[in-house]
Amino acid sequence: MAGRIEDYALIGDMQTAALVSRDGAVDWLCLPRFDSPAVFAGLLGTDEHGFWRIGPAEPVTAPDADTPAARAALTDTGDLRIPPPTAAAPAVPADRRHYRGDSLILEQEWDAQGGTVRVTDFMPPRPLAGLDAVPQMIRIVEGVSGRVRMRSALRMRFSYGRVVPWVHRVEQPDGGHRTVAVAGPDSVWLDGEAETYGRDLTTYADFTVAEGERIAFALTWQASHLPAPAAPDAEAALADTVEFWRDWVSHCTYQGPYREPVVRSLITLKALTYAPTGGIVAAPTTSLPEDIGGERNWDYRYTWLRDAAITLSSLLRTGYREEARAWREWLLRAVAGDPENLQIMYGIAGERELKEFELDWLPGYEGSQPVRVGNGAANQLQLDVYGEVVEALHLAHMTGLTRNDHAHLLQLKLITYLEQHWREPDEGIWEVRGPRRHFVHSKVMAWVAVDRTIKLIEQTPAEGPLERWKALRDEIHRDVCEKGYDPERNTFTQYYGGKELDASLLLIPQVGFLPPDDKRVIGTIEAIQRELSTEDGFVLRYPTHDDQGNNVDGLSGHEGAFLACSFWLADDLAMIGRVQEARELFDKLLSLRNDLGLLAEEWDSRAQRQVGNFPQAFSHVPLIDTALRLTASAGAYLSAQPDGRGREQATL
Repeated sequence: MAGRIEDYALIGDMQTAALVSRDGAVDWLCLPRFDSPAVFAGLLGTDEHGFWRIGPAEPVTAPDADTPAARAALTDTGDLRIPPPTAAAPAVPADRRHYRGDSLILEQEWDAQGGTVRVTDFMPPRPLAGLDAVPQMIRIVEGVSGRVRMRSALRMRFSYGRVVPWVHRVEQPDGGHRTVAVAGPDSVWLDGEAETYGRDLTTYADFTVAEGERIAFALTWQASHLPAPAAPDAEAALADTVEFWRDWVSHCTYQGPYREPVVRSLITLKALTYAPTGGIVAAPTTSLPEDIGGERNWDYRYTWLRDAAITLSSLLRTGYREEARAWREWLLRAVAGDPENLQIMYGIAGERELKEFELDWLPGYEGSQPVRVGNGAANQLQLDVYGEVVEALHLAHMTGLTRNDHAHLLQLKLITYLEQHWREPDEGIWEVRGPRRHFVHSKVMAWVAVDRTIKLIEQTPAEGPLERWKALRDEIHRDVCEKGYDPERNTFTQYYGGKELDASLLLIPQVGFLPPDDKRVIGTIEAIQRELSTEDGFVLRYPTHDDQGNNVDGLSGHEGAFLACSFWLADDLAMIGRVQEARELFDKLLSLRNDLGLLAEEWDSRAQRQVGNFPQAFSHVPLIDTALRLTASAGAYLSAQPDGRGREQATL
């Protein structure tokens, strides 16, 4: 069984990513892209669906070690006797793990029989070798003290664990050999400094590492019809990767009291960026459940315009303009020729067809079925996306990103479409698979889109029907305040005419729709605290069940507290002057991160564990935003500019 979601570490190369567990097992890796089929899918199944574990080999002690049966069951390894290969290699949790400084280089250490050993895992960033470079995963085993017996167990299963590849050796001119696994269009090459052998459709290496010794392994993907890729120089690749992350982090302009969680979140967002196009995936995984054992399992390996737009905001406000520029170019390509039919998500290269289907041979994470690939929500109508996209383009302009007339033209076309369709019901920000409704958040973000476009016309040579759109802005505002507000309870509601609340209403003051001191805003914040907060003070997105216990979103089961919404609450509390309460909530949220600083989508308060796809951009972005706000409220120094969004109105 896979470990708990928070037991995993992320490594990646800005084109794909792997999850590495505490026991040294790589249980998830898609090659060559984030959205490619997985080579290791043990995360969503068992070891039979693919993994690569490197760790200490557990010693076996037996009373009669000299009997024929015992000798047959043991492999003589010199100074220690270890078990022969079995269906599952030894799984020994590491005693310590951390990233090497501000990087995506994972180091795990075991205090094993005979000494201490360290395994360093990383993927060389492909931009270092050109965007056409092949993906590589490198693992370096280092003896820290004594002598430790180690085992590498590699079980490659292509196509999400369904296809067993043809694994064979390829002899080299120098007398050595390489191991290659081939199936259809894919090949994966294993290079290592330890002798390998095969048993039970698994490739093993048993070896001893002594203090000061370093033994490297590398896994390289290549299209199967192309010549073999060059074997990497592991040590040179490590040095280059260290320098890449050192240089990238040096551009961060945030120097406040929350620098450690902010920088770790920024590194995570960078890791979720697909370098060739600038697209940003919501998460590198599919079907990690929001409800353990349930059906709320989705594929997040695509670019949501909403998630990417708010990621752009965080990157710009912390000094990363190049990533923002690349995303803006990705957006212009993705919607080119058909901006009126804006999708809520696209493939990482701008693909529109994201057909959803199920992988029935995978049992799912802790039995959570179905396992889905693709995402049927891509064709939903979510009017709030127009506001998020226009907001991102506006922020790019406000922060001095190089002017792009095509971006301005796109913005004007989006508003022309929204002018005709903002009155329609939609599926809303949470992609409910129930009936369309007039969601308040969608209308608020339609107002944002019009408001920011008016500012564009007023501040640039862009042209548009300014007075007509000012009247439209006023009309949308009036409509929301009349139909989306419950005066008896002094709160906005999830949708027109409804009584339910929705955590997305917390964004009303943050986007400038109403000022923080408006009694309707304060009433909404307090209502959400009362009705959507869990026992430990975190926030649900919306009630998943009505008073009769019926599901209201078209799905069975429950879900955890949505971490982004909890950060939004902290923001709002700070905005209405309850700063100490905001800090306390923020500190509680930071404590939910795993030991490496990573967050999934949700927190299950009942089971006290992270749930949902991991790591999640939509959790790390609001972490950054809240840190910036709390830093500003304390008067700490921050080298940044106001973003015009109503989030940081003070000069920081």
